[in-house]
Amino acid sequence: MKKLTSFLAALLLCVAQAVGATSPVDPFWRNATVYFMLPDRFNNGDPDNDLAYGRRGDADPLRGFHGGDLQGVLDKLNEGYFNALGVDALWMSPVYEQIHGATDEGTGRTYAYHGYWPKDWTSVDRNFGSEALLAELIETAHRRGIRVLLDVIVNHTGPVTGKDSLWPAEWSRTESVCDWSGFAGTVSCMLVDNLPDIRTESEQPVELPPQLIAKWKREGRLDQERAELDAFFGRTGYPRAPKYYLVKWATDWVREYGVDGFRVDTVKHVEPEVWQALKKEARLALAEWKAEHPRKKLDDRDFFMVGEVYGYGISGGRDFDFGDRKVDFFDYGFDSLINFDIAARAGKEDMESIFSAYSQALNGGALDGVGVLNYLTSHDDMNSFDRERKRAREAALKLMLAPGGAQIYYGDELARPLTAAEARGDAQLRSPMNWGDLEKAETRELLALWQKLGRFRQTHPAVGAGVHRKLADKPYTFARTLAGEESVLVALDTERGEKRISVAGVFVDGAELQDFYSGQQIKVRDGEVRIDSQYDLVLLAPVKRQD
Repeated sequence: MKKLTSFLAALLLCVAQAVGATSPVDPFWRNATVYFMLPDRFNNGDPDNDLAYGRRGDADPLRGFHGGDLQGVLDKLNEGYFNALGVDALWMSPVYEQIHGATDEGTGRTYAYHGYWPKDWTSVDRNFGSEALLAELIETAHRRGIRVLLDVIVNHTGPVTGKDSLWPAEWSRTESVCDWSGFAGTVSCMLVDNLPDIRTESEQPVELPPQLIAKWKREGRLDQERAELDAFFGRTGYPRAPKYYLVKWATDWVREYGVDGFRVDTVKHVEPEVWQALKKEARLALAEWKAEHPRKKLDDRDFFMVGEVYGYGISGGRDFDFGDRKVDFFDYGFDSLINFDIAARAGKEDMESIFSAYSQALNGGALDGVGVLNYLTSHDDMNSFDRERKRAREAALKLMLAPGGAQIYYGDELARPLTAAEARGDAQLRSPMNWGDLEKAETRELLALWQKLGRFRQTHPAVGAGVHRKLADKPYTFARTLAGEESVLVALDTERGEKRISVAGVFVDGAELQDFYSGQQIKVRDGEVRIDSQYDLVLLAPVKRQD
């Protein structure tokens, strides 16, 4: 723990006092495009680290490590792949050290390639790379205007295997599996068998687990880790209970590397007060990092936290209902929640039904001022939209034009297969990135659509954060307006070739507009624009002048 200057200490005190204050979420995050990947399945930048810690290639199909790593992500950053997609933030599944062994339960022999079976929260898993490589990745992302969200797990350790021992009883429970009967039956239990549940309800001091002591001693950093823990508990006054160790370890990544936010896993399976403590410490950590690295920071935005409350949907308002208790997780540090509502609705409802309902909820409705992160496919939703990838263009339009933030799951933009016949369970959703499909014209055309939609969102926050207003049914036309930002207008299913689109009430006569899809610039005359393009999609916004 670094010694704080008086100025920095005063700054952090102000941040600490502000934690818990209610204020609208920054429109940037309410519109942000977040790219989510499992690093192991995205891109293999360093074949030398494909199997670390004695892991073997003996897993069931799609249930072992495939070689993707931080170097692979960094390579794509340097290529400009994410900038071309208009990505605002990268979310990687957890990259800290995972259990070394494999499980042989349920769906077959499985290693922790996905990142959700932690062993040591304080180091990067060598299958993914190193701490230095993560630091380089974050710095490179920032230099390119992209933020980084780390995935945080507080609910559980990794499973017990022949190589990975059970944590002490005062740290974790294994005696009960969740039956979802109310709050207690969702929180004070294991999610599934052999996934030890951290005793996050406890306020009782505990010692470090002996396996961590032994590991850190071998690595030559036991004294340093203990000194940092002493400083953390001395500063905060928290008891040395399990949850506060985890808060410390999670926020160290922010303090050391300038991580911009967290995607928090299994939110509803942990007491909500824990998330409040996590947000407080994360805000302090980011404020400290920015004060010490003024030339490396992107801006002065606050720390961002989005939560996975499995089953939460925008239609339910702010509260999540456990049956015997309702919890508003926005009151416990979350700026945004993943919206599980849209994947189901996208399959049976048209755009206007979804867009108007979401806009009403997010602008003056129950969710006014907070954020949601929409998705259509994910790593663990077997009911993801269009798993057969037969409606790939529709998916792009419904996700990227919906009010709220947008989560691209790696390969959405290339129609990566989500139905691997040889795999069982959610491994079907986690096939390696299909880079080879870029040889196909139809894949390149689909990627171009995602890129244009992404850059349109990124340039104009009104797309996701603005108020939606339908203007016409044929062609389907709507506008989005956001205070202090330029309005946008979208027209779908237009005539190919010459087309006339009414923009009355959105843009005044004489206004110079750009069609983000065709690249044309046009002027408004008599309340309309005339465009001659081969496309049936128009994305209009005022021309941005260079200063």
